[in-house]
Amino acid sequence: MKFMTGRVATAAALLLAQASFASAAEIKVFSTIGVQAALEELTPKFEKETGNKLTITWGTAAILVKKIQAGESADLLVLTKQGLDELIKGNKVAPGSDASFASSGMGVVVKHGAPKPDIATPESYKQALLKAKAIAYSNPAHGGASGVFFAKSLERMGIADQVKDKTKFPPPSGNAANLVVSGEAELAVQQEPEVMSVSGVDIVGPPPGDLNNITTYSAGVPPDSKEPNGAKALIKFLKTPEAAAVYKARGLKPV
Repeated sequence: MKFMTGRVATAAALLLAQASFASAAEIKVFSTIGVQAALEELTPKFEKETGNKLTITWGTAAILVKKIQAGESADLLVLTKQGLDELIKGNKVAPGSDASFASSGMGVVVKHGAPKPDIATPESYKQALLKAKAIAYSNPAHGGASGVFFAKSLERMGIADQVKDKTKFPPPSGNAANLVVSGEAELAVQQEPEVMSVSGVDIVGPPPGDLNNITTYSAGVPPDSKEPNGAKALIKFLKTPEAAAVYKARGLKPV
């Protein structure tokens, strides 16, 4: 009798597992590189819990917004709140499907072991930028939030022309910190989670006061999503305490 009961339990577990895998989905995600390190760490955990598979296309939020506006499709969009709101207005994201889950500021980095400049005040930050032999940041022409903001900050500080000739840009969707590692730049300024993900650099700190830009990250489901249930499950997962712990470790603040 115990043998039969055990066989019935095993069969039931097998049927449940088969049903779970039958309902598993491949979820196509467009995600900003601002949360790449955190989402890469969370992906296997989400896949293990749900049986779903994530296929992620990385890029700056601005580039991904343009892809969606040009007709490309995804099941879930993980972008800056500003980018997602733009798509909601254009009916490219279902209203009410969006949720913010994290935010981050910008970070200044130098090569590992190099002296760290004083950037505690607007004036010392300005002087550090002027003294640096070369500075790397995201090309504002590509629309990345940190690059656009930093370029405007240089204008506000009145040093845009002085810094212009020693500016180094990474490729689209690239990381400015890599140019510090290679020796092409002395300083790099980009979203903190992005520069933190590069080995071979040391964080100096955030730009001071209003020279730092805080970006909020949100996820939303397009109306033509082929896997809306899986996409909603991922949004829910991004709001869990487990996800929040990963955000904190990766330079993000849960919201």
